[in-house]
Amino acid sequence: MVQDLFNLKGKVALVTGGTHGIGMACGKALAKAGAKLCVNDINEEKLAEAKEEYAKDGIDVYTIKFNVCSEEEVDKGISQIEAEVGPVDILVNNAGIIKRIPILDMTIAEYEQVIDVDLVAPLIMAKRIAPGMIERRTGKIINMCSMMSVYGRQNVSAYASAKGGLKLLTANMCCEWAKFNVQINGIGPGYIATAQTAPIREDGHPFNDLVMTRTPANRWGEPEDVGNACLFLSSKAANFVNGQVLYVDGGILANFGYVKGENDI
Repeated sequence: MVQDLFNLKGKVALVTGGTHGIGMACGKALAKAGAKLCVNDINEEKLAEAKEEYAKDGIDVYTIKFNVCSEEEVDKGISQIEAEVGPVDILVNNAGIIKRIPILDMTIAEYEQVIDVDLVAPLIMAKRIAPGMIERRTGKIINMCSMMSVYGRQNVSAYASAKGGLKLLTANMCCEWAKFNVQINGIGPGYIATAQTAPIREDGHPFNDLVMTRTPANRWGEPEDVGNACLFLSSKAANFVNGQVLYVDGGILANFGYVKGENDI
């Protein structure tokens, strides 16, 4: 049955940074499909708040604190998950940061911090978890990429560098691990309506106007739009989808842009 393609019962899913926004939407989608959900963060308070939020949807989430940038902490954290929950079948590398600073004003330390969290950490996580997937001949790894994986914007040089690298890292993981029945793909969210974007989504805000004119769907995305894509890539339905980035952007990347006064024909 078609429903069986999206049934994740018995699977263990780990969403890094799954305490809010897109990460939480991905976590909820996987858990509602039957997966045993694990969520990590570096903040105990955020983990406690997230546990309560997941519980509102009837989801009993396993929360664990560790730094995805530390090989030692990652190894310890994954070992704890394996002992208390089970081997990780689905890894969603969602944890990330962004610094909006012009290139000439950004310190090398700031640049390296973004690269470490957004690019190096997904490699650390995958290197720890992929061997088990390879041994079992099954697994899903989803890297949270971005529209910045393919184009740039002012003041986000470190973020775009990391996300561009993550796209190619995803492809290279595929080249090395696909033969073991491990699927490695990325998701490139468009502009999503989260708590963080609320101030710039008000009518009349220049950035809101930009998003609305550039997005053929004529709306901001919802976190659930990304969560649904995550569910697809985590499911049997995507067993022959590998090394790809699925852009969930309402059509922005397909659209050169509108000319003011131009008729929609």
